[in-house]
Amino acid sequence: MKILVVNKLLEQKHIDLIKKAAHAINATVVFYQSEADVPQSDYDADIMYGVAPAIVKTSKTLQWLCVPMAGVDALMAPGYFANEKCLLTNSAGAYGVSISEHIIAVTLVMMRRLNEFFEEIHDGKWLKPRAQKSLKDCRITVLGTGDIGTQFAKRARAFEPQTIIGVCRSGKSSQTVYDRVVPVSDLDSILGQTDLLVMSLPSTPETNKILSRDRLALLPQGAYMVNVGRGSAVDEAALADSLESGHLAGAALDVFETEPLPKTSRLWQTKNLVITPHVAGNLTLLYTKDRNVEMFLEDLQNFVAGKPLHYLVDRRLGY
Repeated sequence: MKILVVNKLLEQKHIDLIKKAAHAINATVVFYQSEADVPQSDYDADIMYGVAPAIVKTSKTLQWLCVPMAGVDALMAPGYFANEKCLLTNSAGAYGVSISEHIIAVTLVMMRRLNEFFEEIHDGKWLKPRAQKSLKDCRITVLGTGDIGTQFAKRARAFEPQTIIGVCRSGKSSQTVYDRVVPVSDLDSILGQTDLLVMSLPSTPETNKILSRDRLALLPQGAYMVNVGRGSAVDEAALADSLESGHLAGAALDVFETEPLPKTSRLWQTKNLVITPHVAGNLTLLYTKDRNVEMFLEDLQNFVAGKPLHYLVDRRLGY
């Protein structure tokens, strides 16, 4: 058995852990910084941990691909896998800490209007106080109650919000951090009771433009929204209109329909919009790297033992 690892961000301790696990199952393991570094002779791997689209599209020996990210929409295209029976796992569950901290950060930037202060202090101005808002007594809606949404909800609870409502496909969650969880079919009624909308959805046909112009209008005057899932979930033109009109007090986007965000995009000039370049969940936080490798090694044991993979992606659902 051969394991191919294509990941330039791993620490030496992670490499050592993977080597140890490979040795324990009598597998060969090879490491490369990028797909371009992988010689043709290593295209015959049985298992790949990393990102190397050209190999996946040509290798018929690949039995399992584990990607070190949560979103896998780019891998759902027909013909992406040369071996259609190849198993796919992702790393959803490794990024909740990093992304939830990002959500808290940008939310406080907006509510405390820190972005305005940051821009104006460069001119040497001692600024007058201005009206601010708080997470305390805030009505929060979390659209997407997976690891990211739930990790955020756990941290937001410490700010003493009035409510935290979860919204997901099933309308169910075992997590007690939510005051209640409702199905997506109830979203319209929930939006009218939302001061802060946090979105952490995968890209699927069902989530495409789920935050439409009509739904943006349902949010109360002065509400905020944050999107850290996929840019396709938001009608960007409608969001820009809502911010420019003053209906929304602020929005923070880490993901966009087109990335990198084109220089010609209207969003760059949209007022009260905090833009970050898809960095909320980068594989840079040490905890994220540790958890990422732990998840791969956990499923490596499952794979060798012939057991179901714990982090298997359901290709019908896209996550």
